[in-house]
Amino acid sequence: MSTFVNYFLKILIETALYLIPVQLSECDLTSVLPAQNIALVSELRHFIVENVRSARRFLKKCDRNIDIDSLTFYELNRHTSPEAVATYLAPLEKGEAMGVISEAGCPAVADPGADVVAIAQRKGLKVKPLVGPSSILMGLMGSGFNGQSFAFLGYLPIDAAARTRMLETMTHRILHENQTQIFIETPYRNNALLAELTKKLPAQLKLCIASDITGSREHIVTRGVKEWAKVKTDFNKIPTLFLLYK
Repeated sequence: MSTFVNYFLKILIETALYLIPVQLSECDLTSVLPAQNIALVSELRHFIVENVRSARRFLKKCDRNIDIDSLTFYELNRHTSPEAVATYLAPLEKGEAMGVISEAGCPAVADPGADVVAIAQRKGLKVKPLVGPSSILMGLMGSGFNGQSFAFLGYLPIDAAARTRMLETMTHRILHENQTQIFIETPYRNNALLAELTKKLPAQLKLCIASDITGSREHIVTRGVKEWAKVKTDFNKIPTLFLLYK
């Protein structure tokens, strides 16, 4: 990167909490992230991350010359106590820019990073979300479904009865509110969930399966729910998004 670009970036960097998207799959970073994002991370010294190991790996991909050991990482996941999270923004309050990095995709969207962003907003600290890939939006874009009214539900309930009730609720929202329903499953259960959907959902619904988005095995296909039962598929252990509509 030229000296001019580095100088330009240093001028642009503000005292803010930068929300830094990460690639969704193994791919060339420049194919999914703006050059300015990649260069910006080299200027930050404090990172709030979902997983330190994967965050360090991502930063090295952005800049192989970055001195990882000189950086400070604050881990934020389901095991982090609210008391610890409350202290993470101390560098930002002292005038130092910070970054938030998720495991994949956009931080703070279906992600624990939202907790620290909420604290920053309450404290009146500047928050700057950066452009990057979101599996939720990219899956919706490729589905052909209603993009004006949609809901991301995360994981469906593990309990069979509760999951059936959730499917009934989603069906009602689709048929009566014209709302696209989006959800995910633990990757090793993708095939089992697909089989369940084809058996339990009404035939008039359509299902889009968006798998390995931006990756070498990318698969974004919409079919009638019952049609999926006739197609040979295998989404086992592949990050996959399920979208339902009519």
